[in-house]
Amino acid sequence: MKKLNIIHKTLFVFVISYFGLGCNKITNINVSPNNPPLTSATPQILLPSAVASTASRVGGELAILGGIWSQYWAQSNTSNQYKNMDSYNLIRTDLNGNYTELFAGALEDYSLVNTQAKAAGQWQYYLMSTVMEAYTYEVLVDLYDQVPYSQALQNNANIQPKFDDGYTIYKALIAQIDAALAQNYNLAVTGGDIIFGGSTTEMADWVQFANTLELKMYLRMINAHPTDAQTGVQKLFTSPNFLSKDAGIASTYFTNAASKDNPLYDYNTRTLNTATNLRASYTFTSFLTGSNDPRTTVYFGTATPVFMHQGDYTATQIQAPSYNTATLPVEKPTDPVIFLSAAESYFLQAEALQRYYAGAGAQTAYESGITASFVAEGLTSAQATTYYSQALTNVSWASSTDKLQAILTQKWVSLAFGCHELEAFFSQECTGYPLTSAVYSRKSDFTVNPAYVPGQWVYSPNGVTGGLFPKRLVFPDVERQRNNNTPAEVPLTTKVWWGK
Repeated sequence: MKKLNIIHKTLFVFVISYFGLGCNKITNINVSPNNPPLTSATPQILLPSAVASTASRVGGELAILGGIWSQYWAQSNTSNQYKNMDSYNLIRTDLNGNYTELFAGALEDYSLVNTQAKAAGQWQYYLMSTVMEAYTYEVLVDLYDQVPYSQALQNNANIQPKFDDGYTIYKALIAQIDAALAQNYNLAVTGGDIIFGGSTTEMADWVQFANTLELKMYLRMINAHPTDAQTGVQKLFTSPNFLSKDAGIASTYFTNAASKDNPLYDYNTRTLNTATNLRASYTFTSFLTGSNDPRTTVYFGTATPVFMHQGDYTATQIQAPSYNTATLPVEKPTDPVIFLSAAESYFLQAEALQRYYAGAGAQTAYESGITASFVAEGLTSAQATTYYSQALTNVSWASSTDKLQAILTQKWVSLAFGCHELEAFFSQECTGYPLTSAVYSRKSDFTVNPAYVPGQWVYSPNGVTGGLFPKRLVFPDVERQRNNNTPAEVPLTTKVWWGK
């Protein structure tokens, strides 16, 4: 797998300023030959730039948000950086950079790659860019419910693009992927593929990535459009061809140096000059240790992590003395950014088989998902077999009282730490798994609540949303100020179109 150095900007540097989605790029009247215009760049240059932009956001600040909202880690009680995330108190001025960069950086570059590749008949680049464009749009739709799509990225032709609803965008993205798959994409790749480049099955890997992304999108429709979901899934399973390797930027392109390291590490540790902003959450660690999961040591550096209860950052040293030494999540500057993991692919297949094929083949896919997660974390397939053979609910297939719960809980475990933490949040909001708890995980005396079920999500005691979990982000101020078509604000507790 090819790799890339990323921080929070694109790989290939152009002297360009962006003023949000609704505004045009500023260009110089006199163009220097040493600084060619963006339109003169080739797909081989633009594509890695765009992928870098997506990775820097999905693998950076949004990974922190996803990790907190998916209760892998909690805001430390000895720092202040992410209290607004852990209390569900995000407002218009929060996280603006992600929205702007994904549109003005990633999506603008993907759009240009698509235009150039289509004109030149470079269908291999058209497929790659189309898949990553759909991936990036899906993240935005899942976060904001509605975003500009049909009128987006037109620069001066439309500086006030309308917002399209998420279902319409999903259907358009799937149609665009299908159109790309219908072309002659089996052409030589001459650089620019930083996801599968160098693989002897490079374009076959991209086809599997495309199919798996579609599978994920169809499964998002299970509540809002169940017929579309079933029809789409069954279409894909007519000739199953899904990912069996990680789709992402692997670690050797990241180094232990400023501006060249993993974006989560760079954002959370290097830039803030501290490693103690995030602590192990009891929600996650209670499930790991309660199910004898050897991934605990990989995720936290110890088999017995010291935990904080989720959202409990106002606890004092007297109330909870262990919080000050709660275990830090393991994050390294050379960690990869994984867009879609082999484990997630198998769990998506297991979910589809359980829902639409009476469970035929679901157990095999479920166990393959756990094995893929173990192997990706440096453990062995034998350790995975020992783990999923245990007689524990939602670990052992035979003893599980709810097969979908088993699949989706293990999917949650596998998505931690570099495997798209935000996706775990989306999955839970769509399916309801992991379950949410009717009780908080600790009692008033700061001991563990015996009524709490390990792994169930708890509402933050510092939450500002009246006991309701977050479902989305509010539209950023940068868009509301520049685009009069921005929809009226709704609370972040309002579910998006596919929400359960």
